[in-house]
Order: sequence, then C-alpha cells, then structure tokens
Amino acid sequence: MASVQVQKCIVLGVTGGIAAYKACEVASRLVKGGFSVYTIMTENATKLVAPLTFQTLTKHPVVTDTFAPPVTFEVEHIALAQRADLFLIAPATANILAKLAHGIADDMLSTTALATRAPLLLAPAMNTGMWDNAATQANVRLLKDRGARFVGPEGGLLACGDSGMGRMSEPADIFQAAQELLNARSDLSGLRVLVTAGPTREAMDPVRFLTNRSSGKMGYAIADAAKRRGAEVTLVSGPVALSAPAGVQVLPISSTEDLLSVMLEQAPQHDIIIQAAAPADFRPVSVAENKIKKGSDDTLTVSFTQTPDVAKAVGQQKRKGQTLVGFAAETELVLEHALQKLDAKRLDLIVANDVTQPGAGFDVDTNIITLIDHARQETLPLMSKRDAANAILDRVLALRQTGGR
Repeated sequence: MASVQVQKCIVLGVTGGIAAYKACEVASRLVKGGFSVYTIMTENATKLVAPLTFQTLTKHPVVTDTFAPPVTFEVEHIALAQRADLFLIAPATANILAKLAHGIADDMLSTTALATRAPLLLAPAMNTGMWDNAATQANVRLLKDRGARFVGPEGGLLACGDSGMGRMSEPADIFQAAQELLNARSDLSGLRVLVTAGPTREAMDPVRFLTNRSSGKMGYAIADAAKRRGAEVTLVSGPVALSAPAGVQVLPISSTEDLLSVMLEQAPQHDIIIQAAAPADFRPVSVAENKIKKGSDDTLTVSFTQTPDVAKAVGQQKRKGQTLVGFAAETELVLEHALQKLDAKRLDLIVANDVTQPGAGFDVDTNIITLIDHARQETLPLMSKRDAANAILDRVLALRQTGGR
C-alpha cells in the first residue's frame, strides 16, 4: 500500500504594517510550494488587506477574532498552535515583536504564537527609527536567544519616505527561509563544531590598534549553518558588529594571543574545527603606555613582530577523528598559497578566495570560494555566504565519511 504524504502546515500571521500586501504573495508561494497554510490576521491587518484575499489563496478560513465562534468545535488558538509545523509572521511589526518578547497575549495572533511549540520565523517590517530603537533591538535579541529565526529586514526606500533598514524581505526570500526551516537537515547532530570568525586587534597604545577588514560574516554564517544542521556549536569571535546566531555559544576574543589561548583550550573538545577568523599576522614589538602624540617629525617608525600561527598550533595538537578546516584569503597566487597552508597547518580542507574579486571581498554578503583538500579542488560560483557555509559543511561531512586524507 502506497504511503500518503502529509502536507506540512504553516500558520501565517499577518500584522498591521503596510507590507501586509506582500504577505499575499508569501501565502501564494507557500501554497504553490505544497504547504497547507492557515492565516491569522490582526485587526489592523484587516484594514489593509481583506481576509477574503487570504482565504481565497489558502483555501482555509482566516482567523481574526479570538472570541469568534470556531468553525469546528475546538479551542481555535490551541488547535492552530498544535497544527503548525512552522509559525511565520510576515510582516512582523515592532508591536508584535514586543508582545512575543514579553509574553503578552491580547489578540488571536499573539495568543496562538505563544501557545505553539513550532519553530518561529519572523519577517520584520517597520520604520527605520522603530527598527533601530533600543527597545526593538533588545526584543530582537531576546527572541533570537529563545530560538526565533529572522528573515530581514532589508535596507531601502520605505513606504513612509524614509530610507534605511526596515523594509520587509521579498516574498521569495521569506519562502526560502520557511522551506529551509521546515526541511532542516540534522546531518551534524551529535558533532561538536568550533568556528572562529572576525579580526583580531593588536594594540599600539591605549587608543590605537592594528587590525584588518574582516567583518566576521563568513564565520558567523558557518556557525549558524552548523547549528541549523544539528551540531553543538562554539563560536570564537573577534570584535564584529554582528548578532550571535541563535543557540550558539560565543567566546569573545580581542588579540591573536587571546585567540591562541582559547583555541588551544577548546580545540581538543571538538570534532570539527573551522578557522574562518582573520588574525593579525604582526603586532607592535612594544605597546606605548600612553597615547602616541604628534611630534616635530612627520614620520613614525614602529617595529613589528610576528604573532603566533594559531592554525598551525591547533594542527600540531590535532587528534584522531578531528577535521580541521582553514581559510586562505589572498590577493595573488591564491591556489599556490592555499596549498602551502593546507600542508603546513595539517588541515584536511582549506577554503581559498581572492578578496580582490567583486562579491568576494570584505564586508559583503556573498563569496567566491575554492574548496581544496588533499584529493581535489573545486571552485564554486558567486553565492551567498549562507550557501557557501553549507557547501563547506557538505565537503567536511564527505571528508569525514571517507576518512579524510
């Protein structure tokens, strides 16, 4: 007898932001993608889009009132909360973020969202000032710490005329995020993954330091992807302007010496070690006790010495069963330098990229990488750092299955 495939259920919450009209396309894409969609609208949302629109798109009644007579004899907010495989709110206004963060349940949407055990995906949309407000950012951090996932917001021209962060992500991106959550892989379950990210800082005096342009985005994307795929993840991070991925332990460091100390302590406890950080290769020989002031001479001479080679030190204590991954961000002779590092640092895999290429440089959301192990090389096309992170993890798992070297 053939098995019957059960549709996964998404509860779509629509709040009273001007981006509510985009939620119609989100609903349409979800239905066409094979999901069963039930919509809950706030009262303000119904003033922007008619509930009949969502009812027509999803083929299910739209819920708007906590106290309306149920279509079937069941407590509706509990029934929807239990039915959901994913709870998606798009647009998610500052108001609903505040309610969810602080446990306020005063309408059908907030009541059902608080009752569900399904993964929560939020697509914020609001004025730039509201998004940047300290209260909103605190609520976002709180929700992320509790496991909520966010897609967006994006930057651009807003309906109010302002330009900046706050525009809801495009329906295609929201659909993709929903798919990823519902079809999340667990192929790293049971493995401990250690990731490094960001730059280090080497002090010159109490107010100045030597650093580099690393934003940490690649390392943070890897940590987030590994966590989504079931791993227990520790992220060793230099100073960056990024929010920690949900459920990931973050160990902050500043200097290369800090990085070395943490890595020598943490590395033996982990199965996979991915070193995406960009530690400074040099530091001043001496650090001035006071701020260096301008003098009569137009020049300043500073003597530098090399910092510890953290990747090499981690490689020297590599144990059986560990998989070590390094990075080679280069501006010339990329493959040649990467191959040298692969052998010198006892790596199983190195990720090489030419940072002079458009889309592969610093502080961007895309990358062009070449994956090099001891058997083969593979250059991947321009892709998001999220996709690049999963490609790296795919290769790591393949190496572990074949025994690496």
